[in-house]
Amino acid sequence: MSRIGKLPVKLADKTKATVVGRQVNFEGPKGKMVVQLPATGVKVTIANNEVVVERENDSREARSLHGLTRTLLANAAKGVSTGFERRLDIRGVGFRAEVKGKAINFQLGYSHPVVFNLPEGVTAEVDKTARTEDGLPTLGLTLRSADKEVLGAAAVNIRSLRPPEPYKGKGIKYATEKIRRKEGKTGTA
Repeated sequence: MSRIGKLPVKLADKTKATVVGRQVNFEGPKGKMVVQLPATGVKVTIANNEVVVERENDSREARSLHGLTRTLLANAAKGVSTGFERRLDIRGVGFRAEVKGKAINFQLGYSHPVVFNLPEGVTAEVDKTARTEDGLPTLGLTLRSADKEVLGAAAVNIRSLRPPEPYKGKGIKYATEKIRRKEGKTGTA
């Protein structure tokens, strides 16, 4: 039995879940989400403000989908109740970000500004106060969404605009990410 799969998903206050055919609909203060269930292998029931995932049989496919389905449902339940947040740090002299509607305008040391259009359901906020780490100005960017998958994909795409380099640490990195620094050349003249 899957240790993760057998745990019930507790629904927070003001969060509702309904099963319609092979999909589970979640509704809460942060929005609505629909989780599509696999064609076979698992069944979902809702009782006592909890979502329970059970296997239909003990086939290899059903065993592999049991924990995955429960985790997807737990992420959707948390997303519509409290939402998810991902922080990025923009490090470098002259590196800036500005949110304008559903787009973020970046100045990342290129000869042109970079415009990143946010996906549906993702909001961004730039910290107004820049701090200094290792002599480089650092600007914070916070992404928020109810959908964890869309939020993660947006964060990866933003980070790929200017990945952090190992010599000075300039670029866009996750706030929790540690950049392995290299020493570089030392001049002995």
